Amino acid sequence: MSFTGRHGVRDAERASVQEFRVDVEVEADLAEAGRTDRLADTVDYTKVRTAAREVIEGPPQQLLETLAGAIAERVLRLPRVEAVSVRVAKRPASMQPIDAAAVHIKRTRA
Repeated sequence: MSFTGRHGVRDAERASVQEFRVDVEVEADLAEAGRTDRLADTVDYTKVRTAAREVIEGPPQQLLETLAGAIAERVLRLPRVEAVSVRVAKRPASMQPIDAAAVHIKRTRA
């Protein structure tokens, strides 16, 4: 997924909108959904996308770790989600020629 936001440690990073790429993997027991073919029996991926979009397009944060953690926290609140893996990456001009700065975290339901 790709969203825009104003996150970073430096003022210049928050001064203009940047692109953030987000990958989310969820772990859930989907056996029931496989039998019933009903959305109510699975993880609603539009809600996963909404969680990521709201964090990235929300209030500025300094660290990618903060963004990834907030996305993971929201996704873990969704029914059936047992664990989540979140990768957040950005490509600020100040880091060229590095392809991207990124973090990858995994969280499980407590």
